[in-house]
Amino acid sequence: MSWIQAMFAGMVPAFVVAGAIFAAEWLQGSRGTDWWRNLQAWFLCRLAAITALPLFPLWASEKWSLIDGSALPFWIAFPILVVARDLGEYLFHRAQHSVPFLWAMHSLHHSDPDMMVLTTQRHFWGDQFLKELTIWPAALLVISPTPALLFAWSLLTMWNFALHSSIPLDFGRFSWVLNSPEYHRRHHSIDPAHYNSNFAALLPIWDVVFGGYHRAEGHPRTGMPRKPESLWELAVWPLIWDRAPTGEAKPAAA
Repeated sequence: MSWIQAMFAGMVPAFVVAGAIFAAEWLQGSRGTDWWRNLQAWFLCRLAAITALPLFPLWASEKWSLIDGSALPFWIAFPILVVARDLGEYLFHRAQHSVPFLWAMHSLHHSDPDMMVLTTQRHFWGDQFLKELTIWPAALLVISPTPALLFAWSLLTMWNFALHSSIPLDFGRFSWVLNSPEYHRRHHSIDPAHYNSNFAALLPIWDVVFGGYHRAEGHPRTGMPRKPESLWELAVWPLIWDRAPTGEAKPAAA
């Protein structure tokens, strides 16, 4: 299989889920204004992921893992894998909002003026390389995944498409159990009062433990003073993200 085939084959299931949620958004009257830019960012990220995969070998193989996933029943191994991977994503996300060069990349994700399902893949392509070198190998050191575990994890992460949708779903007093669109929307809010909150990827319990947990409050606006206006700006975003539009202040970490 060529790298082009691999790139598009991996996008098929995600396109199906994203397409279904996009249709639901459309039916409720939500019209994202930057959907094409989101698709372009998705393409660049996928290209980076396929390109990077052969460059970083799976050094955290079974012999280095603390737990052999194949030696455990699925119902035990899968929760361990979810906790390890989700905690890694959470800590990396907190770093993205604290370390300047990481925020320069991550700010692309926050620049969508109308957060929608396709905002899920609105990331700077360099994030792929950093995760290949940090949190993904770290999670593999905790538990070695089997094909079944990886497949189940890939299905679970499809929930991220729902999280970034404009569908007004909120779990209320149970919002600490599982992330929801309204819980995560607060994290993307342009209201300074909402900054530095709700960092969770899947499990908001990390926000409860490390601080930053807040119940959803309405349906706030999203975006930043600047957003990419071309494929080229997407590709070089960390170099231009803080060039604020005329008359506006320099964007700050949310």
